[in-house]
Amino acid sequence: WNASGNCALVVGATFPAEIARVRALVGELPLLVPGIGAQGGDIAATLAAGRTENGTGLMINSSRAVLYAGKGEDFAEAARRVAEETRDAINAYR
Repeated sequence: WNASGNCALVVGATFPAEIARVRALVGELPLLVPGIGAQGGDIAATLAAGRTENGTGLMINSSRAVLYAGKGEDFAEAARRVAEETRDAINAYR
């Protein structure tokens, strides 16, 4: 199926059942997964549906939640806090 030699596919986190279907089709191919954070994707469901057999294979993106975490002078600290919280939530399910 991968006649083009794709290096990864993009699959949204808001539909974990679809992530599982894609994972079953593509095996170990990495998945870029947007939709965690502002779009409401569930980290636990995403990891359960998309990890490879060795527990890897996902590049989870949460840009909007990080970029717009703070509205004032605290922008950098708010962005850092949200990024760290997201990282910690992902790592809790690894």
